[in-house]
Amino acid sequence: MKITIGRVDKADFPELHLEDIDVKVDSGAYTSSIHCSNIEEIILNNEHFIRFKLLDPEHSLYNNKEFTTKNYASKLVKSSNGISEKRYLVETEIVIFDQTFPIHLTLSERKDMTYPVLLGRKFLNKIFVIDTIKKNLSHKLKNKI
Repeated sequence: MKITIGRVDKADFPELHLEDIDVKVDSGAYTSSIHCSNIEEIILNNEHFIRFKLLDPEHSLYNNKEFTTKNYASKLVKSSNGISEKRYLVETEIVIFDQTFPIHLTLSERKDMTYPVLLGRKFLNKIFVIDTIKKNLSHKLKNKI
């Protein structure tokens, strides 16, 4: 049975030290993405890494923490304006509806966007059904506990 998710919610990303971050459910997007700043590919000891900071200083959850990982990939992503760009993709975990799910997130500068996280079809498929009238269903459930 699929879980009903609304058009917006809040989720936790424990490995990224983020709690109750705003997410937008976007069935028009294939991949999920998170707002980052200072995204750069680096080489340390002949190994490739990606280094980034989540969010930006204007965001209330910004913590200036720098993340570095060698578990990443890059892919071409077509943005909503139709322009393809290379984005880095990391795998992490999302906690939503009191369950932990693996999720792939593209790192994207989303500074001018209302929601720092987009949940795309690749993550939503087979788990969720979207009810566009509802919002914060997971967050309301979390606060009941």
